[in-house]
Amino acid sequence: MARNLEQVLAKLPRKRREKVERRAAELATLKDLRQAVERTQEELASSLGVGQDTISRLEQRSDMLISTLKRYVQAMGGELDLVARFPHRPPVVIDRIAEPVPARRSVLRKSARRKKAVSAANA
Repeated sequence: MARNLEQVLAKLPRKRREKVERRAAELATLKDLRQAVERTQEELASSLGVGQDTISRLEQRSDMLISTLKRYVQAMGGELDLVARFPHRPPVVIDRIAEPVPARRSVLRKSARRKKAVSAANA
């Protein structure tokens, strides 16, 4: 006989059940977040300049680029924070996530010199 989640939770000790329920409240899907701010997929798609089908697919994914997630959260009026947690250390907020990193000039100059050398060798 199949059991549903409520039946399983009902059999857990009270403290364990409360812990599970607290953790579940902390977790949310992208769809849950969108619905919490009372936005439709169409409204969010318009904010991001994409189609509604793109939002639908995005909400079903379990893996995506941080930059995509950041744009999704910002389109809902939120801010994305990335926090790394290590044992026996305070949490570390990783800032400047999903921002383009400017190329260093020395790297660009080396690349240009290589291209010139290759062009000269092929001439």
